[in-house]
Amino acid sequence: MLVDRLKGLMPSLATWHSLGVIGKVGGALLAVYLLVVLVLSFYWSAEPDPFSVYDTMNEKLAGASPVVGAATSATLIRAAETLLDKPGGFLSNDITPPGVLLDNIPSWEFGVLVQVRDLSRAFRENFSRSQSQSAEDVDLVIVEPQFHFPNDSWLFPASEDEYRKAIVAMESYLQRIADSNVEDAQFYARADNLSRWLVNVESRLGSLSQRLSASVGQSQMNTDTAGEPAAEQSTVVPGQRTVRTPYMQIDDVFYEARGATWALMHFLQAVEVDFDAVLRDKNALVSVRQIIRELEASQRTVFSPVILNGGGFGLFANHSLVMANYVSRANAAIIDLRELLNQG
Repeated sequence: MLVDRLKGLMPSLATWHSLGVIGKVGGALLAVYLLVVLVLSFYWSAEPDPFSVYDTMNEKLAGASPVVGAATSATLIRAAETLLDKPGGFLSNDITPPGVLLDNIPSWEFGVLVQVRDLSRAFRENFSRSQSQSAEDVDLVIVEPQFHFPNDSWLFPASEDEYRKAIVAMESYLQRIADSNVEDAQFYARADNLSRWLVNVESRLGSLSQRLSASVGQSQMNTDTAGEPAAEQSTVVPGQRTVRTPYMQIDDVFYEARGATWALMHFLQAVEVDFDAVLRDKNALVSVRQIIRELEASQRTVFSPVILNGGGFGLFANHSLVMANYVSRANAAIIDLRELLNQG
């Protein structure tokens, strides 16, 4: 009797067979899911290709005649659209695989976004205003804060939605400056306006260069208050310190620099168009072209599957130091360009 009852409690052969089938199907589905995630990870990790500033300007103007400011405005729009419309879309705020597993492209996105934010601020504060007492443009008042929305908001609202609003407002500004009947929308291509934006560019590139160079560790002298005897700082720091980028952040800094130089390369190509008369007057056109050439070199294909961190004179390459070289050379050229622009 007891044996019969125990046999009745045991699953039948049919039940075991069903469980086996479910397990096989589940395993197969899991394998397919992991394969899809792996393929998408490789596809989404590809950096976007460069685009033509001239073609973008003509496309955004939709048949209207080019005007001063159209190239820079259209290029800013296209760079922002690339962040949102590239393969995988905007990945910085993803919470599911494969986006949440990737860090190189989100770092690239942040580098682009910082340059977009700086240029949108320059539009609002400098390019669209004739003097400090003039009114701000109604569209650019929307553009600048929308692009400064946090890049990691997944929902309520999503970062993409806020950046789309900025793009729409920027497109409105572009159409207004291209309309000869609209007088309250302007773009002023002046040497002082361009120089003010380049101050921010110089600061960003200087920081990136230092962070890239710190991949191998650097012993630096404290020059924080050098050249100013009466200068003070809030916290006392040692006269010499070692600066080193954490190992797990080396590739993130590298791809952030790749994104920043990608965006800046296009922005300077647009500046070459809109500020052509100013640059020729200052004999600075060749300087801009040299900066663009350095930035183009920073976008060469990385054939290594990982970002190598060999010593400066070691056996293996150090991709961060190579990138730092191009960034530093571009930064030095920007300093020279600002001096040319500031000359009478």
